[in-house]
Amino acid sequence: MKEAYLYKKLENEVIQCNICNHRCIVRNGDHGNCGVRKNENGKFISLVYGHAAAINADPIEKKPLFHFLPGSLSLSFGTFGCNLSCSYCQNWTLSQPPKEKFFWHDVELGHDMLPAKIIAEALKQDCDSISYTYNEPTVFLEYSFDTMKMAHEAGLKNVWVSNGYMTNEVIEKILPYLDACNVDLKSFSEDFYNKTCGASLQPVLENLKKIKQSKTWLEVTTLLIPEENDSDKEVKNIANFISNELGKEVPWHISAFHPAYKMLEVQSTEPSKIEHAIELGKQMGLKYVYAGNLAENRRENTHCPRCQELVIERVGHIVRRFDREGFCPKCKTKIDLILR
Repeated sequence: MKEAYLYKKLENEVIQCNICNHRCIVRNGDHGNCGVRKNENGKFISLVYGHAAAINADPIEKKPLFHFLPGSLSLSFGTFGCNLSCSYCQNWTLSQPPKEKFFWHDVELGHDMLPAKIIAEALKQDCDSISYTYNEPTVFLEYSFDTMKMAHEAGLKNVWVSNGYMTNEVIEKILPYLDACNVDLKSFSEDFYNKTCGASLQPVLENLKKIKQSKTWLEVTTLLIPEENDSDKEVKNIANFISNELGKEVPWHISAFHPAYKMLEVQSTEPSKIEHAIELGKQMGLKYVYAGNLAENRRENTHCPRCQELVIERVGHIVRRFDREGFCPKCKTKIDLILR
């Protein structure tokens, strides 16, 4: 356990957490909305510091990041808890249980991995970066931030896979150490965010713009859920926002939904629906639009936005063909990539 960052002490041992846009008011003995930060006699404590629920050396493409250090390995780790409560969460066994009262009595907190040990493991496994993923890195800010600083000192890059609901205070704190980020833009509907995720849309949009305006490489992911956020209007709205507010060079990953957590009755997304969304994204001017989470996927390759020549060939998360200089082999157009 470690004292939390970015909280404010109020009267009567009440505190306000300032890491995400819920800005929870937490009374003594209670937890924040994420379930992993607790008020102990007026002192806010992170309950997951140094405890990695999962840690693996993954292809960077698995995050997904297709234009940041292609073909490299990233040591990926996460803890428990989340500041959102998405009813379709694909990783709910890590993100949601801490909000239940039984959790802290019935679960081991995973691997004992302090930041220095994570850095050593990343170097041992020949990783180029560390990814803060599996659950929302904002809710383990103390753990992630301390690791990020040590990672840069060791010559490693830092990657966040995030829902984008952090406060401006967190953005300002992490940006000097954040090299790449994939943000999950879940919908372009305030109603969807309210009812399905327990959050709001606008803070995510603002944070996406702040990240893009920095030196951090940005990619965006949307999980397409049948009858929920897959209308042509909504797909176009998301694509239009990325194209006009973030940049046509920002890659957009459109992933297929599969039944999970509290949405077990909803059907999986048809591949044809993903294909259609990709075409809509390109019509809105986006240069790089990808499909994800499909069994047979021909839409994971990178093509030149000018002549459509194959530039990066991927099979699953493995890069099979790639010009390490980052140019189209046919027309020599420079592809938007962050290379080693």
